[in-house]
Amino acid sequence: MIDTNDIYAVPLDNVLWHKSSYTANNSNCVEVAAVPGVPALAIRDSKNPEIPALRSGAGQVRSFLSALAADALVEA
Repeated sequence: MIDTNDIYAVPLDNVLWHKSSYTANNSNCVEVAAVPGVPALAIRDSKNPEIPALRSGAGQVRSFLSALAADALVEA
């Protein structure tokens, strides 16, 4: 498992942010970027990029997206 300190220690000043291809021009969306040197992803709100990005291990994000696509998320 990745240490949270490792994920958040890396600055995101020069990363390349990606928007979904389903996003229309000038639409607000979430953006995702690889965290340099760490197997992790950063996720941010495109309309508020100054707010710190959520960061998580790439495997955890993959599992979340798979569960989302399968409509397998369960309310606690």
